[in-house]
Amino acid sequence: MVQRKSRRTLIGKNTHAVAIGDQAPVAIQTMWKEPFAESDIKTIAARIQSLNAMGCEMVRFAVPDEDTVLLLEKLATHVSVPLVADVHFDYKIALRCLDTPIAKIRINPGNIGNHFEEVAKKASDRGIPIRIGINAGSLAHDLQQKVDSLGLSLSDALVEAAERELEQCERWNIPSIVLSIKASSLDTTIEVNRKIAQKTTVPLHIGVTEAGPLIAGVTRSAIALYTLLSEGIGDTIRVSLSDSPENEVIAAREILRTVDPSQHGITVISCPRCGRNSFDTHSFTEKWLPILYSLKTKATVAIMGCMVNGPGEARHADLGITGAGNKVLLFRHGKLLRTVSIDLADIAFSEALSLLSKTL
Repeated sequence: MVQRKSRRTLIGKNTHAVAIGDQAPVAIQTMWKEPFAESDIKTIAARIQSLNAMGCEMVRFAVPDEDTVLLLEKLATHVSVPLVADVHFDYKIALRCLDTPIAKIRINPGNIGNHFEEVAKKASDRGIPIRIGINAGSLAHDLQQKVDSLGLSLSDALVEAAERELEQCERWNIPSIVLSIKASSLDTTIEVNRKIAQKTTVPLHIGVTEAGPLIAGVTRSAIALYTLLSEGIGDTIRVSLSDSPENEVIAAREILRTVDPSQHGITVISCPRCGRNSFDTHSFTEKWLPILYSLKTKATVAIMGCMVNGPGEARHADLGITGAGNKVLLFRHGKLLRTVSIDLADIAFSEALSLLSKTL
């Protein structure tokens, strides 16, 4: 995958900074989806570190009020993963966020009012990159009128909106910018990113906004992101799902691996399950996915349910587990490793996985 030429921007500081742009590896990010209190900080920090182990390189938080600013400030001291503040409407909240150890701030100039310059200059002074978010759902009034009354295409209106903001940042000498232009339409998302990629070297964050629930959202995101990434467009991605951050990260990992099969990581093969099943592959797979995606080795793991295809697929994998009546069989590199009762499947799989990691 050959990426377009873009400026390098560092998200975060010191050894934990994530480089995007300038042909750095495409960075995966997700967004925290729930409100949180001070009592939740250690639990959230542990989950963020787990997401990081799975391949997520930054986590974005909605910051609607001063209380959330304080919580995000405390959370940033508990994690090494770069945290991004997402602020809408209230420029004072944006300015306050810039006094905390956040790694990046995301704002939509269309709803931050006449204070974009103040926020942008403070971010620049603090060495904090800005992600400028342009969304189809929040176009400036004059551009929306052009779309509604004058026949301007939505993609051209979005590009014009982005160019306005980039021109202002250039005039104010704001160097560290990331740009995202998103729409819920696949065609518009692809078209607008192709157009803006020809007009700027600013790093691009790409994704389909409000992509939908798990299956629909992954499908739509995969089509749009694969198309753009295959053309070298995109420096950081988020798969936006009505689902967990973990599944957003897994989907993003799989999309990137489809574009670039040389990437490291575990390939999981699992059966869909049927009436022959004696081993609940669904719950077993769901339980083990975060751990499997945290492994840095390049290997194939098969999780199968019965004797029809199970032993064959398990033998072909680097590590395989398959149901067989009231037992499970474990294979490593094509050879039967052990047979245990189903209630010992997790323990046996953990031990086999540890052994696999040492030999790869």
